Amino acid sequence: MSIKLLIADDEDTIRNGIAKYIQLHTERFDKIYLASNGQEAVDIIFRDKPDIMFLDVQMPLKDGIEVMQEAKRADILPYTMILSGYDEFKYCQQALRLGAKEYLLKPVRSSDILQMVNRAADELFGVQETAEVKMAGEKNYLVELAREYVEEHYYENLMLADVAQKVGISAGYLSTLFQKEMAKGFVDYLNEVRIEHACTYLQQNFLKTYEVAYRVGFKDEKYFSKIFKKIKGQSPSEFRKQNL
Repeated sequence: MSIKLLIADDEDTIRNGIAKYIQLHTERFDKIYLASNGQEAVDIIFRDKPDIMFLDVQMPLKDGIEVMQEAKRADILPYTMILSGYDEFKYCQQALRLGAKEYLLKPVRSSDILQMVNRAADELFGVQETAEVKMAGEKNYLVELAREYVEEHYYENLMLADVAQKVGISAGYLSTLFQKEMAKGFVDYLNEVRIEHACTYLQQNFLKTYEVAYRVGFKDEKYFSKIFKKIKGQSPSEFRKQNL
């Protein structure tokens, strides 16, 4: 079934970032339309009739409330979720009265937005997956959340328990998911991420080896060199010489 999504936001990074994340993580939406102002959003609604809409409140030409009003008058208002940097009650009240299903305050994680658009699609068109496929998808989603967190915090004193807490599951369950979904343990994955970032620093040739080690989260230069050689098959100094 063809599902059409509209993302209307005047901030390029937010609008394009949401679209890219959704395209990378689901094939459920056949069309994703982008609008940088309220008038563009209205034009897309009237022309393409999207099923679901993420809508910013404060936009040029027409604000989000005006967009909803015009669409509602024409009886073509999509399933609407407001994404706003304003927490003023009057905006929220107006949006909900016009039929908005959610009123979200920026910043919102892309993974949370993905959950919401999938939930909206489920509500409008029914759940597509079987229970078994859905469960597998949820497991993949949890691993993906964990990987994103590692990528953002790899240089910290990161422990399995820290990541599991952020994802909202037990450390034991996250360890099992990593082993099953990625065929490697959490520590092995974390080390691989750290070593990949270390390679970038080594190629830049600005930092000494021990400084690179500390920069990517290792507390001991010898252990860093040992892990580096295990993963890359050569020492950090050898890698640096080959890649200058």
